[in-house]
Amino acid sequence: MSEAAGGRGCGSPVPQRAPWSLVAATAALCLVSATSVWTAGAAPMSREEKQKLGNQVLEMFDHAFGNYMEHAYPADELMPLTCRGRVRGQEPSRGDVDDALGKFSLTLIDSLDTLVVLNKTKEFEDAVRKVLRDVNLDNDVVVSVFETNIRVLGGLLGGHSLAIMLKEKGEYMQWYSDELLQMAKQLGYKLLPAFNTTSGLPYPRINLKFGIRKPEARTGTETDTCTACAGTLILEFAALSRFTGATIFEEYARKALDFLWEKRQRSSNLVGVTINIHTGDWVRKDSGVGAGIDSYYEYLLKAYVLLGDDSFLERFNTHYNAIMRYISQPPLLLDVHIHKPMLNARTWMDALLAFFPGLQVLKGDIRPAIETHEMLYQVIKKHNFLPEAFTTDFRVHWAQHPLRPEFAESTYFLYKATGDPYYLEVGKTLIENLNKYARVPCGFAAMKDVRTGSHEDRMDSFFLAEMFKYLYLLFADKEDIIFDIEDYIFTTEAHLLPLWLSTTNQSISKKNTTSEYTELDDSNFDWTCPNTQILFPHDPLYAQRIREPLKNVVDKSCPRGIVRVREESFRSGAKPPLRARDFMATNPEHLEILKKMGAASSIDAEDGLRFMQEMIELSSQQQKEQQLPPRAVQIVSHPFFGRVVLTAGPAQFGLDLSKHKETRGFVASSKPYNGCSELTNPEAVMGKIALIQRGQCMFAEKARNIQNAGAIGGIVIDDNEGSSSDTAPLFQMAGDGKDTDDIKIPMLFLFSKEGSIILDAIREYEEVEVLLSDKAKDRAAILKGKMIPSYIINSNPEMENEEQPSSENDSQNQSAEQQVVSISQTVDLVDQESPDESSLNSSPESSSPADSEDASNISPSEQTSSPTANHETPSLDGECTDLDNQIQEQSETEEDSNPNVSWGKKVQPIDSILADWNEDIEAFEMMEKDEL
Repeated sequence: MSEAAGGRGCGSPVPQRAPWSLVAATAALCLVSATSVWTAGAAPMSREEKQKLGNQVLEMFDHAFGNYMEHAYPADELMPLTCRGRVRGQEPSRGDVDDALGKFSLTLIDSLDTLVVLNKTKEFEDAVRKVLRDVNLDNDVVVSVFETNIRVLGGLLGGHSLAIMLKEKGEYMQWYSDELLQMAKQLGYKLLPAFNTTSGLPYPRINLKFGIRKPEARTGTETDTCTACAGTLILEFAALSRFTGATIFEEYARKALDFLWEKRQRSSNLVGVTINIHTGDWVRKDSGVGAGIDSYYEYLLKAYVLLGDDSFLERFNTHYNAIMRYISQPPLLLDVHIHKPMLNARTWMDALLAFFPGLQVLKGDIRPAIETHEMLYQVIKKHNFLPEAFTTDFRVHWAQHPLRPEFAESTYFLYKATGDPYYLEVGKTLIENLNKYARVPCGFAAMKDVRTGSHEDRMDSFFLAEMFKYLYLLFADKEDIIFDIEDYIFTTEAHLLPLWLSTTNQSISKKNTTSEYTELDDSNFDWTCPNTQILFPHDPLYAQRIREPLKNVVDKSCPRGIVRVREESFRSGAKPPLRARDFMATNPEHLEILKKMGAASSIDAEDGLRFMQEMIELSSQQQKEQQLPPRAVQIVSHPFFGRVVLTAGPAQFGLDLSKHKETRGFVASSKPYNGCSELTNPEAVMGKIALIQRGQCMFAEKARNIQNAGAIGGIVIDDNEGSSSDTAPLFQMAGDGKDTDDIKIPMLFLFSKEGSIILDAIREYEEVEVLLSDKAKDRAAILKGKMIPSYIINSNPEMENEEQPSSENDSQNQSAEQQVVSISQTVDLVDQESPDESSLNSSPESSSPADSEDASNISPSEQTSSPTANHETPSLDGECTDLDNQIQEQSETEEDSNPNVSWGKKVQPIDSILADWNEDIEAFEMMEKDEL
């Protein structure tokens, strides 16, 4: 997104047919004046520090891009843990994630214009030559139309845009004759058959060689697509038409957008997540600003900026008003039902909504942008990265983080709009966390679990296309960039398209189709960019005051937004609605309230539907929410130095690593290996962490035997060969039904795949030291004061002052590094996107018969009935208002504390009283199964 997307003037309307250069200039002036307001009230970051951080971003990009070119090219993506390329069909399938890969050197194409933004013009020229020489767009492979459009078509167009700019400047690209544009045109024609539907919505996938529906194509049978998939085409397709004069591309993209607008829910003006491409029926009727819809809204506003068509702005504003009315519950953004927008559709948010504050900046709605951005930043400070999904009380829902750039994008636009140095500090934190926790010798690895710090063998192309671009621009001054960024607009993949396209080849009809569907009031549409005198009324502390109440929202405060419905009436003395967690089937008053739900009034109906949602979610999530969070086993000895992190299951007994200092020590195998009798090698495990095999006796018995032998901790390794946390829910070790207070050492569980990494390390290096903790530790802290190889130091800027090893030791360690890769190449290779990955339920598939009596199926009577019992989440008690205490109050009776008793009595009354609500029940159940 370019700052030029801010609007059409600085506080006063501009003629609708004003030259777009004027629009860009006036928008830039708005941002400049905003900056002057903020810098007056806060000490700016020095030019030297900004340059240092900008140089650090350049070094990080070189590390990522250089390793891709060295170890992966011409493959689509780099696998940074195993230092090789990811080639479609040669690696285990990751499902829909692999639809972005088309054997067309994806990362190189996606990174083209990033090279120019980062002033790497010679590298850009070399990269363009490689694309023209090596890339083949005629492969027999099925790809996502959406991903191919934003990454490959957008990458080629962004590269072309900057190639012609450099050629015009006269130093680089003098040989260039629109070759990238011709490749883009070729790809555009390959994507066009996807639009061969009655609705004009494209098929979600297409075969690059055979198109749609042919037997060889292996596609064309799909019926559904996501709203973002069909609605995120207009920028790239219109740019292709404007560049080439071939109007067909813009026409098809407009038709898809027109159809989506027509199919919006008329009373709420919201769109669903998934739509049938043939009938136009909504398949998923929940609506939000995150996964499945996000860039549809983004492209409506940006299409107005790039193409100058007022109807796109009208549509965006209509949707935006609905979003702010129903979905926005500051600082939260919660999905709702399009037909029942007052009813929340889920109690968690996904990471993709982090782009929305940036879009709100372009809209000029700064206050909610600041609020949501600050909430997201607090989540990041708690977990180091933004989890793929997190709940309304800020617990991890899905624990992965594939190095997404949306939060950095919003940080950049908030800084450009406000000039507040706070956002430079936010960017500095992002840089530090990437280097501390994601950097590996061959690039940057996605996080498999933000709670433990474990990695996936994955570095998506968008990491290079977007993350480094936004971070560099955040710290760059105008003179640091070789062209005027204000002359371009960013696509959703951060590719640059020139604003002069708005006046080029305008052969597409600009008929205002919006009025065909709804009557619109001119007051609904803002024709101006943010007026800083209105947004920031002479108050340089405006943003700080907005952020301040949110500083502790993650750790201490209750999320006020989720209880805003009828909140005022509760405060005035009205009785709060019945909550699912408080319901007792034996309570006559509760049954009477239940009977009234949906019958007495619209408010009762909303209460009833909310109650059903809570009941279903509570039923399906109760087990996993009450489990202990995962733990980390980090190998810290030579030559691993903390880079290998294994996700481990906790025990219900022994030292709780979330409350006590981590345990560090060398490992030793116990004899007997199953640990089911007195150890015959106590001298070997004395003062060490004992390795024990699962099976043949209770976990608590194993713990007592190694503790009696002097072990300081224990790791139980699964005896089911091939089991892995990639494919099975994490195992939690239960006690033996007796008092286990005598067990004082920490005990962790590793599946066979992860355990074999430690066993292989012992065979190769003999002395292996590990760290048992609740989360992986920063390598700088682990290795402080120790002799470490320079490549470890260089991968962590905070360790520059550590003592350097001799060249001889460094050489030995460099060699050892390659051995580490061979040992750990099986770690974290599978991309898990199921919500069950984050849960810690027992795995029947991985349980052996010998272990049947000590499996981790915890009896309900041993668990707390409160979801907040999760040790990862700080208690909210005492931090909320009387209203929240009243809502969250739990019964202390024996019946309530035993879910087996209370739930057994709830089932029948609910089925009989709420028999007419099957449609809503089915909708909720379907949403429980949804994946990003």
